[in-house]
Parts: sequence; C-alpha cells; structure tokens
Amino acid sequence: MPLNATKKAIFAKTETTYGTAISTAAADAILVSNLEVQPIEGDQVDRNLIKPYFGASDILTANARTRVSFGVELAGTGTAPTTSAAVPHYGALLRSCAMSETIVANTATGSDPSNAKVTYKPVSESISSVTIRCNYDGVLHVVRGCRGNVRLQCQTGQIPMLMFEMEGIYVSPTDSAFATSIANVNYSGIAKPLIFNSTNTTNFRFLSQSNVEVDPCLQSVEIDVGNQLVYRELVGCNKEVLITNRRSSGTVTIDAVLMATKNYFEAANSNETGVLKFTHGTVPGNRVTFRAPRASLNSISYTEADNVLQYNIPFTLLPDSLDMAGTGDREFTLDVF
Repeated sequence: MPLNATKKAIFAKTETTYGTAISTAAADAILVSNLEVQPIEGDQVDRNLIKPYFGASDILTANARTRVSFGVELAGTGTAPTTSAAVPHYGALLRSCAMSETIVANTATGSDPSNAKVTYKPVSESISSVTIRCNYDGVLHVVRGCRGNVRLQCQTGQIPMLMFEMEGIYVSPTDSAFATSIANVNYSGIAKPLIFNSTNTTNFRFLSQSNVEVDPCLQSVEIDVGNQLVYRELVGCNKEVLITNRRSSGTVTIDAVLMATKNYFEAANSNETGVLKFTHGTVPGNRVTFRAPRASLNSISYTEADNVLQYNIPFTLLPDSLDMAGTGDREFTLDVF
C-alpha cells in the first residue's frame, strides 16, 4: 500500500542531555507548513581505486546527519496572559536556535491589563537542543541533538512566518503507526494567525524619520538570525551540531520618501544605526513584538510596487557590545504576549 504524502506530523521537545533522544507527547506537536526532511545527508568519500578496467569505485558516507526545514506561523498561544504568559508551541525551537527564553511575570496593578510576556533573546553559550520526530504516514524519523537557524519573514498581505532550518544526528528511520487522533497530535494552545497589514501590524519604526512621527509605509521585512552551524564527529568525542557564530541581518522594503523626510542614503554612508521594531497582533495572547536596537544599513537600491517607488534596504543587526559598553548578544528581542 503506498504511503500518503499529505499525512505527516512533527514533534519537537528540548533535550535534557544533548544528543539523547527525549520522548515526545501530543503537546509537543508543532503546526507547520512546507515540511521537508532530508533523511540522510553526509560527506561523500570516493575510494577512487585504480583498476585495469573502466568503472566507478564505491562511495562511503561520512558525518551522516539529518536536516529538517519547515515554516511556523508567527502567532501567540491564544490565551491572554494573567500573572504569567504561556510559552508558544515553537518556544523549544527558538531556544535550539541559540536564544534564551524568559517568562516575564505581570507587574501591572489595579485595573491595568497584564504586561506578562515570554521574551526570546540571542545567546552565545548554554545553547539548548531538541529532539525532532517526523512521521511520514508510518515512517518515523527521529533526529536527536538538533540545533538550527531561523528566519522571520513578514510580507504585507501574507501570514508572517518563522522559517526553521534544523540539523541533527542521523538515526535510522523505523516503522511507527501514524496516529491521527487529537489525543496523539494536539494542536491546542496555538492561536489563529493574523495577516501582516496595517490593521494587525503596528508601531513600525525604522531609523526614526526626522520631522514626522510615523515611519514609512512597510512592504516587507525579513530577519535572518544568521546562526552558523557545524556538524562534528571527531574521534574520541560525541557527535554534535554546534552553533559557532552568528551574524544577524535582514532586508526591509519601504516606500521611498523625500530627502527632507529621511535621507536613508546618507544614513548608510555615515554608518548610522537605529531601532527596527514592530508589533504584530492586537489581542492579548496573540501579540508579538520584534525589536532590534542597532540596525546598521548596508547598500540601498530602488524597487517599485504598484508603480510606487520603494527602497530595498539590507541591514545588519549589531550586538550591544561593540563599544564595550554592553553585555553582548541582544541583537534583538522577540516578545510573545
């Protein structure tokens, strides 16, 4: 009987010990799109033997690992925070992409709404890992020791997405009955996403303009955390996926403005840095704020949409320690509340 290409499920859970697969349950299910599994990927070592006849030599696989990529909708839990905020279902994945997770308790008093939130920030040490289980209609891929990179993609008129690219230690797949009941794959605690538009997305700022209070019209923004991954399988050491560096960057596309409003070209020329931020969502329990305090502009080019002139502006997100005044990391924060 052929396997059905539409019946898939993916689970992820933070490991207690790196590389030791941890059991997953229904609550660890991740609601994703564009799921792709590269079951085995490795370095191909050709024996390249000398022979008295034509023909290939066999090729050996070294450093076998598994790659998993998918998109997760940028949304909250659907539960309004009270004394504390609930962790989103993709929280473990963000942590395995070299981020810390801090549950910030409510400090509001009286009738003020709760300001509890869950905050994610980049880190350079104590990086967690996850076990990922992917079931393809009865074929189970267990990927242990997973770490990865994530990109935030926000396009006007579309659902904003977190695009994960994960890598882990290869484990031979097995047959495992595909359970379709909600008791085995539980997608509760996941809010319905909102379209990225002027109604649902507010407080956009990008190197605040002079002479005006409202920053330019935003077409799209993409942020790449920029983790650098290395798979190592050295003699005498455990197999491990390492995150060895990070270079966070992105691109913003905005409507062009007069130089009197904001000269972005000169901002790039003078190495100006400034805040990039926006809030997506309007209802407690389904709001996300992204904030980067030091966006540094790179080259700028013209583009257009609907015959409206626009700027396409690449940028780099800088950590706060360049002048040795900060504590490092903190290129950005992502608050879910």
